[in-house]
Amino acid sequence: MTDNSKLELSFVVEDQIAIITLNRPHEGNALTSTMIAALNESWTRVIRDDDILVAIITGAGERHFCTGASVSGLHKEGEGGILVGQEAVPHKEANRFTPRQCDVWKPVICAVNGLVNGGGLHFVVDSDIVVAPKSAQFMDTHVSVGAVGALENIGLARRATLGTALLLTLVGRDYRMPAERAYQLGLVDILEEDAAAVMATALSLARSICRNSPQATALSKRAIWKSEDVGYHEALDYGWELLKSHWSHPDFQEGPKAFLEKRPARWTTRRP
Repeated sequence: MTDNSKLELSFVVEDQIAIITLNRPHEGNALTSTMIAALNESWTRVIRDDDILVAIITGAGERHFCTGASVSGLHKEGEGGILVGQEAVPHKEANRFTPRQCDVWKPVICAVNGLVNGGGLHFVVDSDIVVAPKSAQFMDTHVSVGAVGALENIGLARRATLGTALLLTLVGRDYRMPAERAYQLGLVDILEEDAAAVMATALSLARSICRNSPQATALSKRAIWKSEDVGYHEALDYGWELLKSHWSHPDFQEGPKAFLEKRPARWTTRRP
């Protein structure tokens, strides 16, 4: 990454866990073109580095996780803002800053540390496990600033409920969903007392995941996320093929053997 990227995004690897931190607390960790490019690079590194088994995405500071796209950046960066030249670009090419957009099949935990708004919701709906403090809030201000809420908002409807997506999207800046309500609706998976507890829990979950077969974990994640895109029976057929494909992998033999011998498994590190 460039020096500018490091200023806006932190990437640290500890014990096979990549911790990615949105690092613009002075502007609510809002996304800029530099940060988006750095995120794409970060997810690529997570995919390619066999020593990384899990990733955690979080925000710097105590007030905001991510407040979406930098409003000033929409108009001041380059010659028209961070969206310039995107009119004819398909979604899959134009948006590559979340784990799902970048096809990351290693587990990703979203450690919410504060307010989530607009584009920040992308990380919540595209991560595998979401941990948040009781003080966190969720909102979407797209329509309040004259923009269309269409991408992360669709993810909201799938991750939580249709009503959740419509409430946040249509009311805009005048409604903030409390973390406890988000937890009740399934937008948050684990609710903690404060941000410190959130990161402790995220790291604990990540360490647990690291003890599992990387290949089996990746294929399991792929099967579950695929079920969101297709019908039930097609998802089952796809899952069945993934399941069978793992029978020839060394981990399929190592798991039961380690269990019977009452020892930690020695998994084969193979890129998903």
